[in-house]
Amino acid sequence: MKLSYVYILKCSDGTYYTGVTSNLEKRFQEHKEGKHQDSYTFLRRPLALVFYAEFTDISIAIEKEKQIKKWSQAKKEVLIRGDYDALPNLAKKNFQ
Repeated sequence: MKLSYVYILKCSDGTYYTGVTSNLEKRFQEHKEGKHQDSYTFLRRPLALVFYAEFTDISIAIEKEKQIKKWSQAKKEVLIRGDYDALPNLAKKNFQ
């Protein structure tokens, strides 16, 4: 069974990068070394791996990556902290 990973990197400018890979250690090393000069993280190094989740189905991992990329920074930080009960509240809009 091949695992896939959704991961979040914290960039030096305080932003987050979310990605998906089948080899987390190798991909994080590529980000740290700046292997892809046109990538979002290249000019935002140094980076920290702050979250990852394992998946046995790559299609679900890709779906989750796309979902997390749409989240606000506050919601990503709640996920990173592991405060899963707070996630639904950050999805609600205040229509006052």
